[in-house]
Amino acid sequence: MKQIFLSPPHLCGKEKEFIEEAIHTNWLTTAGSNVEAFQLELNRFLDSDVHTLALNSCTSALHLAMILANVNRGDEVICQSLTFAASANVILYQGAIPVFVDSEPDTWNISPEHLEKAIIDRIAKGNTPKAIIVTDLFGMPVRYDKILPIAQKYGITLIEDAAEALGSAFKGKKCGTLGDLGTISFNGNKIITSSGGGALVAKYADDFAEAKFLASQAKEPLPYYEHKTLGYNYAMSNISAGIGRGQMTVISERVAKRREINLYYRNKLASYGLSFQTEPTEQFFSNFWLTTFLIKEGDAQVIIDFLNQHHIEARRAMKPMHLQPLYEKAPYYGDKEAEDIFDRGICLPSGSALTEEELEYISKKVIQAISEL
Repeated sequence: MKQIFLSPPHLCGKEKEFIEEAIHTNWLTTAGSNVEAFQLELNRFLDSDVHTLALNSCTSALHLAMILANVNRGDEVICQSLTFAASANVILYQGAIPVFVDSEPDTWNISPEHLEKAIIDRIAKGNTPKAIIVTDLFGMPVRYDKILPIAQKYGITLIEDAAEALGSAFKGKKCGTLGDLGTISFNGNKIITSSGGGALVAKYADDFAEAKFLASQAKEPLPYYEHKTLGYNYAMSNISAGIGRGQMTVISERVAKRREINLYYRNKLASYGLSFQTEPTEQFFSNFWLTTFLIKEGDAQVIIDFLNQHHIEARRAMKPMHLQPLYEKAPYYGDKEAEDIFDRGICLPSGSALTEEELEYISKKVIQAISEL
């Protein structure tokens, strides 16, 4: 069996058409028809009255969201602990202080109970958080019916890190549009890719305009280069946007395939004591970017090492941010749910190009590994 990767790019062939258009028109920079079209196509797919700005990474989008939320040096920002480092790192970019909050056991996302406890305690200490960053982990929507009222109750900006959740939805509303600001990733391992890249999703036209200004080095509208504000080189290239446009033509198929793969694993592994990350109710719709589960007992790394020895790329669930050496002194609120997910969690190959033969092989090896624990 050839190497089976966790979530490799899956091109459809139409990307070449848009790349060739960029080359033919000589628009190879951070401007051109592909960029504008890609943004419009994202707006249509998100099916919401939002403004989407294509950028060179989701991290850039998160950083701009920090700025738009008026996060400055010394401010506190609450962040989901079980997430990728970029969600937390952008807090440090602004000289702010991260406050980490634990997960809940079913969605693996931020716990509403611990979130409110954290807010109340930070306010009691004289530090009302400026923003809350939540992550739709592995494509699973956050419990927005509880999180949104908490953010609104205390007047705190809610930033949705939907890096892994394009195509997911909560109560029919697409992930990326559920917070005050949202971010999406088009990295090579995501459900669709632009070879690298991301997007900022803004509810308000003013936020979109400000983000676009900042992402292009904050150049003033003058016939020469003048800068009054610190800007950044965060814009997406016309080539990358062309790849993204090609990928957008198959986004619904890619989501359907990932969900099909998730169901396959659940059926094959149903009798082996595994607890899958699960949609709690019909209100949740996950793209199941990665299929993930918890083993009942034993060492998850042993299973991962076994799979890797048999050419199957698997990985642990995210290591919580409050356990990372970079953030070991940051405040944390929770009861170690995220730590348990890290200890027992395993992510399986979930790429939309997986064949039935590969899925069967992976499932057999997982069963073999569990049986030998």
